Amino acid sequence: MPGIIGKKIGMTSLFTPDGKNIPVTLIQAGPCVVTQVKTVENDGYAAVQLGFGDKKLKRVTKAEAGHYKKTNTAPKKKVAEFDTEGVSLNAGDVVDANLFIEGEFVDVVGTSKGKGFQGVVKRHGFAGVGGQTHGQHNRARHPGSIGACSWPSRVFKGMRMAGRTGGNRVTIQNLTIMRVIADKNLLVVSGSVPGAKNSYVLIEK
Repeated sequence: MPGIIGKKIGMTSLFTPDGKNIPVTLIQAGPCVVTQVKTVENDGYAAVQLGFGDKKLKRVTKAEAGHYKKTNTAPKKKVAEFDTEGVSLNAGDVVDANLFIEGEFVDVVGTSKGKGFQGVVKRHGFAGVGGQTHGQHNRARHPGSIGACSWPSRVFKGMRMAGRTGGNRVTIQNLTIMRVIADKNLLVVSGSVPGAKNSYVLIEK
């Protein structure tokens, strides 16, 4: 199985045997239920759909309720597909943290924290126009000139400006699994992963 759905619990740190303090993230990895198996014959590609976290039946549409009824499982809060070429799974199977081993490298996919509309200093790390010299007034965090005058008489696409920041799909690659606490379905992963506490993430091998 190439991956699993998890929930970010929070961050802490671990000491290595040689005394280094490493920041780590706790992720609740599963248990996930196989809610659908897609095949090349029926769907055009091979994949498995996993569901994580139960949801009340009254909060889903009839179509969703019928979809989960086929596998005799409760409606799920988070659903994701994983490529399953060479993997044999059936609808209703359970995937949990035992999928991983300590020392393994994984990629973690999440949605970064949304920060709303932000200026160029916060969004792109601009230094601002400068200090209080040369008669500057109320311009410390402004973007300055954007470089478009009589030619080309327009602003080039991709110009770094103020705008909506965060809330993007972000992948952090090659994080090390420091601990696997199988009885509680917890993974302790080195470094930070995108998203707020209790946000859903995908852990991919």
